[in-house]
Amino acid sequence: MHDHAPVTGIRSAGHRRLLAISLSLTCVIMVVQVVGAILSGSLALLADAAHMFTDASALVIALIASAVAARPADDRRTFGYQRAEVFGALINAIILILLSAWVAFEGVSRLLHPGEVQVAGTLMLIVAAVGLVANGVSMWLLSAAQRTSINVRGAYLEVMGDLIGSAMVIVAAIVIIMTGWVPADAIASLIIAAMIIPRAISLLREVFSVLAESAPKGTAVSEIRQHLLEYPGVTGVHDVHVWQLTRGAPVFTAHVSVRQQVLAEGGASLLLAQMQTCLEQHFDVEHSTFQLEQDATGTGDAGDCGAAHA
Repeated sequence: MHDHAPVTGIRSAGHRRLLAISLSLTCVIMVVQVVGAILSGSLALLADAAHMFTDASALVIALIASAVAARPADDRRTFGYQRAEVFGALINAIILILLSAWVAFEGVSRLLHPGEVQVAGTLMLIVAAVGLVANGVSMWLLSAAQRTSINVRGAYLEVMGDLIGSAMVIVAAIVIIMTGWVPADAIASLIIAAMIIPRAISLLREVFSVLAESAPKGTAVSEIRQHLLEYPGVTGVHDVHVWQLTRGAPVFTAHVSVRQQVLAEGGASLLLAQMQTCLEQHFDVEHSTFQLEQDATGTGDAGDCGAAHA
């Protein structure tokens, strides 16, 4: 059988609280890094501070999206406002890509003109270490929520980028302190940019997958169809559609052909309940819709879905 965890997403008040705490941490460390970058002359530290600013913006977007997504459904928006999470994540991804381009440009410029800037390695090291600890705390706070919300995942990925960036700044600071080789600062900036871009692309890919109404990653439509065919009286499953409103909110619809005897004996309600329970318990699909169709030509019974999971 499958293990099941509650699917709450960013709509959870607890997740919004975690985002708020992470936002506070990010803002404090961002100010520290900006001051440290100005005093030390470190581009890598300034790039990390700029990424912190992006994180703060992303977390604000995530909090706004969470409030919008929590609004109930109405006659015009029958699924509610859950897609607000997806649009928030799209903005986050675009910001990440623009930031990476800026960091790369500045890093190359410093490599081409290495003698124009001096960097205070010790101060750079201290500020980067503080940032590393703060980013680690933020990642820990968001680690559970990001599994069920695409927008929280966007914020989580940005904090991860910050943590890696802080580590790169620490390495560069140590090199500068030990050898005096200032280009290490610019190289760290380029590494930060190179590590941000794949994560941004990954987030964009997931956003486009949701907007294109593709089947959620890991959802085996053929396996679901086979499970439904194992119910007594079911002779066919067609017009199957699976998509997701946002991360952790899959939707399933299908036409199911059943024997005339099942409908004549009043078994439609029981069959619908069993199939919906099957999808919820074994495939984590809480919202499913079935249209039952009479099929007088169907032959052959099979065991139920529960038996298939035993």
